[in-house]
Amino acid sequence: MKMDKYRVLVINPGSTSTKIAVFEDEEPLFKESLQHSVEELAPYGGVIAQYDFRKEAILKALKARNFDLKTLSAIAGRGGVVKPIESGVYHVNDALVADLKTGYNGGMHASNLGGLLARDLGDELGIPSFIADPVSVDEMEPLARITGLPEITRTSVFHALNQKAMARKVATEQLGKKYEEINLIVVHLGGGVSVGAHKRGRAIDVNNATDGDGPFSPERCGTLPLGPYRRMVFKINDEKQIYKKLVGGGGLVAHLGTNDAREVERRINAGDEKAHLYYEAMAYQIAKEIAGMASVLKGDVDGIVITGGMARSEILVNWIRERVDWIAEFFLMPGEFEVEALAWGALRVLHGEEQSKEY
Repeated sequence: MKMDKYRVLVINPGSTSTKIAVFEDEEPLFKESLQHSVEELAPYGGVIAQYDFRKEAILKALKARNFDLKTLSAIAGRGGVVKPIESGVYHVNDALVADLKTGYNGGMHASNLGGLLARDLGDELGIPSFIADPVSVDEMEPLARITGLPEITRTSVFHALNQKAMARKVATEQLGKKYEEINLIVVHLGGGVSVGAHKRGRAIDVNNATDGDGPFSPERCGTLPLGPYRRMVFKINDEKQIYKKLVGGGGLVAHLGTNDAREVERRINAGDEKAHLYYEAMAYQIAKEIAGMASVLKGDVDGIVITGGMARSEILVNWIRERVDWIAEFFLMPGEFEVEALAWGALRVLHGEEQSKEY
């Protein structure tokens, strides 16, 4: 039965937190970040083993607010590492549950718990459960996948949830058009950096923000020259150690010993020339990636959307802007809107504006 207003519980598990929120249509009734210490999580052998602990924490937080779960219309959980799928809102079915529990191709992240918790609570309440735009959204065109070796293809792993949500928001609220009618370059500036070419509602090319593709970021290395990289690999000869250098130990962490952009800016303002050099180098590489995506769209770009936590950095954004603002108008959307994006996706389905998809 169609209702005037819907209530959606959002569950977004991270490595040391579980963010929850309840929306009544697009109005947030409350948001809360449940913090989990390393000591609390230590007894659990892995992500899936944390399931009961996280569920209990969510229910305890809702009870403390005297929130009546029976007033909910749906539950939206963060999508985890699943098989490559097109963008959209997905009903949490049995196939999706199976892949969330095992991690597609062995991939496992705390976000895998989002869909599982949504399904479990939704079934208990007799209401639908959804995920939306997981990191494995893959809409890349065939040309974008090809590398110089047939054994290796480019894959799509990026901040799909936030990129897609901000693209839709800019399209409707700033440009007065549907997302599916325009071309955008969307840049997510976080611990990892992803730059996507969005053509008429599809992310047809994007750098892989996890696998070391594209610009370096606060804690990831980005694209590397293959010769020196090859020599480093043979010298270290330890896959786990190499991965740690590339993801988590690369970028600003490797050059400056921190992944905190605010700390880097403090150093710059205090006259630290080294901090200035590497922070500007990161902006330089991000700008190059944006310009590359403009070529993917053949110069037909309606806007450049800058989002993510580092979009609050005036220094960084200005350095990027001065190199690429000739391409298209800039739209600054600082912060991460994952919780909102999950609620918006579920609400589009509940209001009949979009059809949920089957995994």
